[in-house]
Formats: sequence, C-alpha cells, structure tokens
Amino acid sequence: MQDQLSALLAKAAVELPTLQTRPEFEAAKARYVGPNGELTALMKQMGAVPKEQRPVVGKLINETKTQLQSQLDAALTRIGDAELAAQLGPAVDATLPSPDCGPGTHHPLTLVREEMCRILRKVGFTVADGPEVETEYYCFDALNTPSDHPARDEKDTFYFPESARFGNVSKKIPEEKYLLRTHTSSVQIRSMLKGPPPIRIVSPGRVYRRDTTDATHSANFHQLECLYVDKNVTVRDLKALLDYIFASLLGKDTKTRFRPHYFGYTEPSFEVDLTATHLPKVKKPWIEIGGCGMVDPTVFEAVGYDPEIWTGYAFGMGLERLAMLLYGIDDIRYFYQNDLRFLRQFA
Repeated sequence: MQDQLSALLAKAAVELPTLQTRPEFEAAKARYVGPNGELTALMKQMGAVPKEQRPVVGKLINETKTQLQSQLDAALTRIGDAELAAQLGPAVDATLPSPDCGPGTHHPLTLVREEMCRILRKVGFTVADGPEVETEYYCFDALNTPSDHPARDEKDTFYFPESARFGNVSKKIPEEKYLLRTHTSSVQIRSMLKGPPPIRIVSPGRVYRRDTTDATHSANFHQLECLYVDKNVTVRDLKALLDYIFASLLGKDTKTRFRPHYFGYTEPSFEVDLTATHLPKVKKPWIEIGGCGMVDPTVFEAVGYDPEIWTGYAFGMGLERLAMLLYGIDDIRYFYQNDLRFLRQFA
C-alpha cells in the first residue's frame, strides 16, 4: 500500500499544477478525495490490513492525506489568484498621472452642514462638538429620559459590552453603560455643564440607532441641534429663529409651523413642519422636518441651572432630510454609497 500511496502523491503533484479553472479543480478533487476517489478507495482497504500493521498503514494514509490536501489547497489558491488577476486586468503603473484630473468635491451632507452652521453663526451661535461614544447619563438621564423609556431599549440603541472602557469618555454614574449616541442632544448637556449661561450653540454630528436601512432610514445618520439659554427666552424666539433658518437655506417662500408633540427634555414640545413645494420633487404642502421646544426645567436642574432664572429652547433635525429636500434626492442610501456619479453632481 505504501507504493500505491506514493504513486498517488506523485500523480497529484504532476496533475494539480496544470489545472486552470475551478470546474477542472473540482473534478480532480473528486477523483482523489471524493466518495469514489482514489485515496478514499485505499482508505477502505484498511479493513483487510493485518491488525499488527494497521498503526503503520494508518499513519501512512494520514500523512498522504495531509500532503494531498496541501497540494489541493495550493492549486485552489493559484486558480483564485489567477481569477482575481483576470478581473483586475493589467498592472497599473502607479507613477503615471491619474487619468481623472477632475477636482474633488464636497459631500452633499458636508455642504448642508456647513451652510447651516454659516447661517447660525450669523445670529451668534457657535459650533460645539462631543464624543460619538457616550454614557447613559449624557444621552438619557440628564435629558429627563427615564430608565424604562423605549428609546433606551437594546432594540433601539447600540450599547457596548459592560467590559468596554473608553479613557476619553468618563462616567458620571459608575454602573451606567457606554453606548453610541442616539442624538446630538448629549452635546447640549456637556456644554451646559462647562459653565453658566448664556449659551448659544449648534452641534452637528453623526448619531446611531437600530433602524432597518431603507430609502428613508439608516442605522447611522447626521443630526444638527441648537440650544439657546438666557433670561426671558420664549417660544416666539424659537419660531423666529426657525423661520430665519429655513428662509435662508431653502428660500424666502419657505414657511414653518408648529404641531404639539412630546419630548422628554422640552416642555412645551413641538414638531416642526415647513412648506417646500417650490423645491424639486416636493409635492406635499407641508413636510415634517424636526422637533423643538422649550428646555424642560428638570434638564436645567440636572446641570445646575436655576429654572426660575434661566429659560431656553432647543431644536434638532436630520441633515440627510434637509439635503434630500434641498437637492431633490429620494433615497438616503445614495449618501453612503461613495458613487462618484452621484457625488460629482455637487461640485
């Protein structure tokens, strides 16, 4: 049997390097190690081997099987490399100038974010930033979101394992969890904890939620939120600012309206609609664009502000929604596909 095993390896060593395609490889593999393969047939002869010789013969068969498998793996790797090379085409000389000499462009979300920040800077807002990895205190507790609120469920929020540690994000409460922020409202809490009012900030950034991706939803997207805290701030101030923002961004014909709503961190709270029929692909008379309201006194107390002295408003909206309105984009997935045919339209 040793001669048969040696002959089998020698035969494979000659045949396998000549294989060029996967069908050829699969056929050869079946001939050697398939149910009716040559090595399989030799292994079936073990029953006829005398008992005292079985350890030696078994060792020879195992060694042959290992060597044959190495030859098969090498042949498959070679065929895979050849297929990849055929797909890639001829080698590229990296020292040659690029055939694509066009200038780079800003992403549409970047364009909208920068325009919104420019509009708000003109009326005294400063840009504030915060970490995307947050703790429950900044994302929920300080924003008057109770522990049993649906937004805190693992079906809606991305939590890190309890063993995770982030040196640049400190915990307010030892037992709280780390998570990917679900809104940029956490930046408002961090900004208020840094010092006393007045405060006037805008905080654009990426946020994360457990949403199923479709034409209008994504598990990660971008928000822009504003916070203004001072003495004698009213709903009238909030409405005036939103009218100014959308008239500046979408045109003077744009109007806004409030609808009563509920948010845990504002009271009263409103949904914001706007008219946008003058924009591309917009046919509805009113489009929901975001949420807003007067900061709840409970939130002020959480950050050490006296709600008897200070009042303020906050509002937030999705940058993707704004960009879709402004540019007539009907699928949110276009923003993340890095398709140059799409991106070059925003030069």
